[in-house]
Amino acid sequence: MIKKIFLFFILYFVSCGPNLKRPDGFYPESLQKVSLSTDGVVSTAHPLATKAGVSILEKGGNAIDAAVASAFTLSVVEPSMSGIGGRTQILIYSPNSGFHGIDATTAAPNDYDYENAPKKRYGYPSIGVPGVVKGLSKALSEHGTLPRKDIMSPSIQLANEGHELITGEAIRQSMVYEQLKEFEGSRQYFLNPDGSSRRPGQWVVQKDLAKVLQAISDEGEKVFYQGWIAEMMVKDNQEKGGVLSMQALAEYEALDAHIVNGSYRGNDLTALWMPSYGAITIEALHILETYSSSSINNNQGWGEAVYNAIKFAYLDRKEQKSLDDADRLTSKEWAQKRASEINNNQTNLDLEELTESFSSVMGHTTHLTVIDKDGMIAVLTQTVGTSMGSKVATPGLGFVYAQTLGGYLGEVKAGQRAASHISPVIVSKDGNPFLGLGAAGGSRIPSSIVAVISRIVDQGHSLESAMAMPRVHPSDEGINIEFTGQNGFNLADSSYFSSMGHEVSVTRGKARFGRIHAVMKDPDGNGWFGVADPDWEGSAGSPK
Repeated sequence: MIKKIFLFFILYFVSCGPNLKRPDGFYPESLQKVSLSTDGVVSTAHPLATKAGVSILEKGGNAIDAAVASAFTLSVVEPSMSGIGGRTQILIYSPNSGFHGIDATTAAPNDYDYENAPKKRYGYPSIGVPGVVKGLSKALSEHGTLPRKDIMSPSIQLANEGHELITGEAIRQSMVYEQLKEFEGSRQYFLNPDGSSRRPGQWVVQKDLAKVLQAISDEGEKVFYQGWIAEMMVKDNQEKGGVLSMQALAEYEALDAHIVNGSYRGNDLTALWMPSYGAITIEALHILETYSSSSINNNQGWGEAVYNAIKFAYLDRKEQKSLDDADRLTSKEWAQKRASEINNNQTNLDLEELTESFSSVMGHTTHLTVIDKDGMIAVLTQTVGTSMGSKVATPGLGFVYAQTLGGYLGEVKAGQRAASHISPVIVSKDGNPFLGLGAAGGSRIPSSIVAVISRIVDQGHSLESAMAMPRVHPSDEGINIEFTGQNGFNLADSSYFSSMGHEVSVTRGKARFGRIHAVMKDPDGNGWFGVADPDWEGSAGSPK
């Protein structure tokens, strides 16, 4: 059914789209899923973002410089997934200073009245304080090397001069067409003048967004949080029922994220604590480690083990409240406790009681990973929530705000930051990182990361092969298995899972089990591989 819907949209766009420069909205660069280089590699969810990051590496920038350039570019070319009105989490490895984390997720204002505020999943009442600009600025100021104007030049140029709308982005925007129509700014920036949805291949120019990005480039983050951009955001929000204020914007800070650690079969794991879900990802791997390697060397044994590991780790998603919880959930003792419960299977995931974000199948988020020639790694995830986030863009500014308030992310009370499944991870051996990865995909972010790490460590797959192998995920229907491509689970596997007492659901659509972008050290010593998820439109690239 999903394939039929996807095909319908493609045919519709191709046949009806006006002013198409490239009618199919296809970037040949999207076919470049793997890149190997000793000079650094970039893997992102859009070929133009990959190109931007590579250009910065070619100028002598480091991994942070390139990652920030790619992130700003994604704000221009992939607004359905992320942008400067959204949130970000960044995990950094520096050969000189070790691991660092940046928390720049969206937040409720300090005076937010949760009890009496409107509960709306989109629209002005869902808008919290944006974090991306502060987060990217913090990364640059603390770890970057090139001037901000060089970093932001690719995104500003694309916004000013335009780009061809990639097919996936056109489809995602069209799927929330009715909601975008409700808001003046969104109609202006994301619909055609006749009110129709934009089509794949359509040339998109974003002059107002270019003006905003240029101001940030010239003046820094302050113009976004205290200057004329802030004033325009606040005026629009307060006139339309939002809660943003000049004080809330001025008080917002990107924070040092707490690092959480674990290990998997002799490999060190590094991730981020709340509001990232790094502890849950580590917990799942610790549970999976209780299975012998020999028991998970085939799809069936592996699928059942990963399903159980994710399912029982996810029981603890609401238990992430303090640093004591961080230590407990990432301990091997806790994993053993959870593993002992698997055989009893007395605990079930009750997805009906969870907020939408806890069980979201797709999750409209983007991820990128960069390594430079000196071994610095940037693992960066950013999002606006569901497709086009709040669906609101302020006239004169050109970007959408993330969903933060109103229930999509559960209770986000005064001063609190929005937690999500975002989970950048770095895997090391003997103190030396060899794998950096993260994912988009809502609730399936941790499960996709666990799957890829396990395929590499337990089954000896290359990064490219591991990312192409089928994945599993717990759902309210039991075990959900990926039925797509020649490497996917098959009917015999489905019968096996049923015989083990699982309610089996099958997913045939692409990109339903997370979208990973990663880098991995070449085992043969020829540099690093960058790999883009084969189910998505992104690419990997490296300096020439």
